[in-house]
Amino acid sequence: MKILPAILGLALITSMYSVTPLHAQFLDFPFNDTMTTPFGPAFADVILDQSTNFLPCKGGPIALCYYSGPETETCELTLDGTAANCKCFEIAFGTYYVLITAILNLDIYNETVEVCGLDGGNCTTTNSAPVCEAINNGTFIPGTDVISTFSLGCVLEETIGCTDCTKQPQLYAGCMTAPCTRTDEDGIVNCLCPTFDGPYQVGLNNQACSLDEDLVWSAAFNPMGCNSFGPTTSPITPPGGCFPDAPESQGGCPLLTEGNIPDVPEGISCDTVCGEYAGCVDDSTEVEIGFTCDAVLCTSTCQDKELVDEACTGLQSPSCSTSEIIKLEVEVGCSCCASQICGCEANSQTEQAIFNLNQDQRDTGITPQCDRNGTLCGEISSSACALAPAGAQPSLPLYLLFIGLIALRRFRRR
Repeated sequence: MKILPAILGLALITSMYSVTPLHAQFLDFPFNDTMTTPFGPAFADVILDQSTNFLPCKGGPIALCYYSGPETETCELTLDGTAANCKCFEIAFGTYYVLITAILNLDIYNETVEVCGLDGGNCTTTNSAPVCEAINNGTFIPGTDVISTFSLGCVLEETIGCTDCTKQPQLYAGCMTAPCTRTDEDGIVNCLCPTFDGPYQVGLNNQACSLDEDLVWSAAFNPMGCNSFGPTTSPITPPGGCFPDAPESQGGCPLLTEGNIPDVPEGISCDTVCGEYAGCVDDSTEVEIGFTCDAVLCTSTCQDKELVDEACTGLQSPSCSTSEIIKLEVEVGCSCCASQICGCEANSQTEQAIFNLNQDQRDTGITPQCDRNGTLCGEISSSACALAPAGAQPSLPLYLLFIGLIALRRFRRR
């Protein structure tokens, strides 16, 4: 079994990574064991300010361990209890959030704090925090498949809440920014989350704090406790704003309403917006990925993650810029709407792909954006309906051929 080289003096890290059952390579990164808050180190996942501590990012793929702990997405302690192997959902693409006090890579933590401030308040713009780029380009913890963060991608099915477990401190898994590896189970990854012994809150309502033997919650700690201001261990909606690409019921920005296309705000370049859509293309299919991702992402659920994967994979590539698209959607306060506001036109391959993805969503019981507001509907390529190869001479209608055959038989009889 390969072992993470020990960081001098950190027995926790030595023991934690010496029992990594699913990683086939060294995890060589500077582990952050510093006291990022007065209540614990980075792996305690402590939240001091819900409005600024969660840094908004967009990209992927990422892991979502917010619901992990009991069956069926278990968090099972390693032999020495210093870590837990947690089954977590893989989210292919979308908006996600990183808790600044829980960044496990020390170098990237220091770089992010330098740019964003200790509380993250200087990085309220999506992807403005250095940690976002490191996660999206796969350099946060080299050799891992995905990194665990927070996402609203499964909130419609799994919900969000708060159970206070501060009166009975015990081990819990701090999964924020933990390394994860894909498993044989579709859509499930294994995240190796360090554990911390202390008070915490579970992000669901009415849960038991103590689980079966060898199982612990993936949890976090907010000194404010469970309160009436909203879920304690997840981001809160920014004042007067909304979360792009998230469910409206959870503070997400809405889709456009049918027939209502807002004006382009000052300071936004539609040439740049449309250029970003046109500039991100799947080389094998010539599909413009920004359009197909918009068509699926904002109506997706946790049950159709594979469609988001199909529609959005490639958009996180360094060659695909989405900064002006994000800027427009944040400015207007709508989700998956930039191409409609700027009137960007997709190529025929993309229109066909959008049409097919919409039908795939319908087949899984989801109402696509097309059926909600009449946008991003796609269209069937003209070649898909042709009976003759391209360039062939048009044929006579069947009824004329039928009349002609009858006339010919009569002529021959004479």
